[in-house]
Amino acid sequence: MIQKFLSLEWKQFFRASYFQKGIAIKILLIFGVLYFGGIALVLGSSLYFILKKTFPETDPIVIVNNFIIFWFLFDLVLRFFMQQLPVMNIKPLMTIPIKKKSIIHYLLGKTAISFFNFLPLFMFLPFSIVLLIKNYPPLHVIPWFFAMLFLTYCINFINFLVNKINAVFYGLLSVLVVFIALEYFNVFQISKPIGVAFNALYNHPILIIIPALLLVGLYYWNFKFIKSDLYVDGKVSKTIKEVKTTDLSWMDRFGSVAPFLKNDVKLIWRNARPRQVVMMSFLFLFYGLLFYTQPTYQKNPTLLAFASMFITGGFLLSFGQLVPSWDSEYYKLLMSQNIPYKKYLESKWYLMVVAVSISFILSTPYIYFGWKIFGMITAGALFNIGLNSFITLFGGALNRVPIELNVKAKAFSNTNGFNPTQMLIALPKVALPMLLFYIPYKIFSFNIGILALGLSGVLGIIFRNFFLNKIESIYQKGKYKTIAAYNEKN
Repeated sequence: MIQKFLSLEWKQFFRASYFQKGIAIKILLIFGVLYFGGIALVLGSSLYFILKKTFPETDPIVIVNNFIIFWFLFDLVLRFFMQQLPVMNIKPLMTIPIKKKSIIHYLLGKTAISFFNFLPLFMFLPFSIVLLIKNYPPLHVIPWFFAMLFLTYCINFINFLVNKINAVFYGLLSVLVVFIALEYFNVFQISKPIGVAFNALYNHPILIIIPALLLVGLYYWNFKFIKSDLYVDGKVSKTIKEVKTTDLSWMDRFGSVAPFLKNDVKLIWRNARPRQVVMMSFLFLFYGLLFYTQPTYQKNPTLLAFASMFITGGFLLSFGQLVPSWDSEYYKLLMSQNIPYKKYLESKWYLMVVAVSISFILSTPYIYFGWKIFGMITAGALFNIGLNSFITLFGGALNRVPIELNVKAKAFSNTNGFNPTQMLIALPKVALPMLLFYIPYKIFSFNIGILALGLSGVLGIIFRNFFLNKIESIYQKGKYKTIAAYNEKN
């Protein structure tokens, strides 16, 4: 039966209208696997020597066991946003004599071949081999290695359950943040009691039975969870929900673009995928912590300009890049209305301006790192409003891949709405602010570089109508091609 399921999916992939898009995405994913898999292999091979050099008085396996809980918690958070859970069209299968358990075992089995399950293998395997070469007892190293694999698959099945209950995920994310804060500020060394458990797992190989039983229990839990809702009425019948309206009359102050802004706010509020993307965009606010706290980056102001643009550009870079695909399900209706196309584009620009402005206000704590850093963030915000927003709208004219809002998917892993052209459009978004800062910075000074970056955004705001008119003409030329593309469902 598994062979038949694989055959059906193979035919679906090659016969689909989005076959070429699927091939392009698969190639990009392969490059991503090779890149991150290579990093994991290098890290796993050198981890023992790095720890031995940094902490010569402590056994490297003890250090790994003490902090490995953070790896698993981060793995769970990463999976929640990035791992696409297996999907299968079960409606045709429910009317033919196929056992439910066969379908469920197949769905759960598909999760076993996820890259997220192989990534720990790339790291733990070379680390374990190095331990064996260094004469660590095989009877301890080998069971420990398999225990790590069992725990990795436990995280895989926990993610399956967490994806259905967002409150559980955000609780786990809060736990991770609290653990890191307690450890970093030396309030409480959470790694010590947890490290005792993992070190016991290494010192007493018989304890491997605990993660093994945990894995079996989680598999059975997922099996029962899926089986409880695997019936035709549960998947085919429409769910009746109470519709709640929201008073958005305060947006009427925006004039003729207000109806479009209201539509976008309702779209974000009522649909899972745009809501996830908006929530994720605020994580960009913490991007500066990766740069401003590292002395290495302080010596390269160009990279700081790059980080400063990202801090306030989260919404623009995530939600904005899929304009107008967010409206693909009713784009034909919009285009049939007696409304100026420029007003539609202007509403999207206003939406990005508001998002950048909110992000800028929320970024004020970065004043802690100095006024120069905050000045760079201010210049990055002006660049995002005055230039990056128009580059994003221009990229939307080349993006004709529809998005189905009612499809439950990860904010980043779902390729519905993905277009390889977006990657090319992303280059000027990233490279241009660095270039606008670097040239004046090298010729004159740091402050002149910030001023040039900020003025570029001010000029973009001044010539807003010019840019909108040019972008409108591009949208108008491809209007009917876009409508035709959106009519084709993936």
